[in-house]
Amino acid sequence: MAFGDLLEQVGSTGRFQILHVTLLCMPVLLMASHNLLQNFVAAVPPHYCNAHTNLSQSQLSPEETLLITVPQDQKGKLQKCQRYVTPQWHLLTKNGSAGSGEDGDTKEGLDVDLQGCRDGWSYNMTDMSSTIISDWHLVCDLRSLKQMGQTVYMGGVLVGAVVFGGLSDRYGRRILLVISNLLMAVSGTCVAFSNSFTLYCVFRFGCGMALSGLGLNTFSLIVEWIPTRVRTVVGTITGYSYTVGQLILAVIAYFIRDWRWLTLAVSLPFYVSFLISWWFHESSRWLVMSNKPEQAIKNLKRVANFNGRHEEGEKIDIKMLRESMTKEMSCSQGSYSFLDLFRTPTMRTITISLSAVWFSTSFAYYGLAMDLQKFGVDIYLIQVIFGAVDIPAKVFVTVSMSFIGRRPSQCGALILAGVTILINLLVPYNKSTTRTCLAVLGKGCLAASFSCCYLYSGELYPTIIRQNGMGWVSMMARVGAMVAPMVLLTGEYIPWLPGLIYGGAPILSGVAAIFLPETLGSPLPDTIEDVEDRGSGRSSKMPPKEAIILQDTQANLIKQAA
Repeated sequence: MAFGDLLEQVGSTGRFQILHVTLLCMPVLLMASHNLLQNFVAAVPPHYCNAHTNLSQSQLSPEETLLITVPQDQKGKLQKCQRYVTPQWHLLTKNGSAGSGEDGDTKEGLDVDLQGCRDGWSYNMTDMSSTIISDWHLVCDLRSLKQMGQTVYMGGVLVGAVVFGGLSDRYGRRILLVISNLLMAVSGTCVAFSNSFTLYCVFRFGCGMALSGLGLNTFSLIVEWIPTRVRTVVGTITGYSYTVGQLILAVIAYFIRDWRWLTLAVSLPFYVSFLISWWFHESSRWLVMSNKPEQAIKNLKRVANFNGRHEEGEKIDIKMLRESMTKEMSCSQGSYSFLDLFRTPTMRTITISLSAVWFSTSFAYYGLAMDLQKFGVDIYLIQVIFGAVDIPAKVFVTVSMSFIGRRPSQCGALILAGVTILINLLVPYNKSTTRTCLAVLGKGCLAASFSCCYLYSGELYPTIIRQNGMGWVSMMARVGAMVAPMVLLTGEYIPWLPGLIYGGAPILSGVAAIFLPETLGSPLPDTIEDVEDRGSGRSSKMPPKEAIILQDTQANLIKQAA
């Protein structure tokens, strides 16, 4: 008897599993909100320098004040970071402004001295009532701090993956899920009440850590309480929960235009999730592996009672439980580390190739998804479009992986994403519709790549070091997400450089994915020797039935959480 058979005995798809998965998926809806919150709370409103203080008592209209204090650029728009050193009173008597002409001289033919915004900035808050940009003046010389804020958040996600991943293996999934929900709720609330950008970054870092804890432990609890035959379906549902979350964010942000209230709106529900999380049952698999069989039996009996299978639950004893976990316990014996990912030739090739795939997928994904204003389209509309494109993308890649294979699906998604991003560089900026369509296609390909690489990585790594392998590649994805916002800063000096980097990285990693072995129809490897045998062309000694029972599809379930 395997543990899957024991789970069937207490009811593997009964009322407990339905309620369990439903409640665990609810926080996933808001995980996307925190990942992409920067698009709205850090939106940059139109701005220009405040007028000189000695003009505050003048009888000039706002239009006249702007005319004599703020120059215009070549396109006739107000300059964002400069003003005249002294008010240009003579412009009031002329039909024009002293903005720069095509020949580089002023329209009056005279050089006009300019200075920075010494008296602050004025913001056009037509679309939003406030953002962190307008509250803390993160413009001009401080504009790089906007990207720094997102990098700090992604740094929290990286640290959280390391911290909560290790703690959940030691102390259990349930208690870490409780802590993660509370940390997200408290950190999000503190972000909303932050009175400085420094405090904002500190608490956003806490939100990032909490998001990793939520993702890892939510999906561990889901996968460890459901049978193998429904994991694909449940994994798809969980992945689409994140997709729906992107649409929910657009709706919430549309109706709540103040960044503090918006942050509270996506954070307060985690207090409810914190209370609900006390109801969840700890994974019986983890309890047995942690030498707590008595508690595991209690949980299994509770599940049996909840599913109306009281008599079957009473038949479970310690001997039956240990027999069902023999295979898993034998695989867990021995000491393995991250170094084992690089010791042997095939494992080394797999790890290096997957590192490139995960890094570039996350890097390009967040490079596109975190800079919606550059497309010149309403950010609420494009957020809906960017979220909705994940639905057909995931369906298409699922069919492709099942019929064509994992490797061509992974390579194709990455290369196509890179090509569309590079083509976008050639489209004129005023062709906003064309630019948006290409960006949506690229983002859909990257979403498909995410779906593919989670499943593909879980099938490539052997059972004994699968968690180490998944932890490593997830870390590479976090690094890619951290670097992505900083690359946008290069656009201040070379406008086309960010697009070139975002497009080139997926193409290079798509080529690297060619070196990965195909896993379609292959049994999951248990040991490093199984991986090396497959890499050298020798047949695996592992019985397919056992492999199916042991299939660890946690990777398939945590779609988009990276």
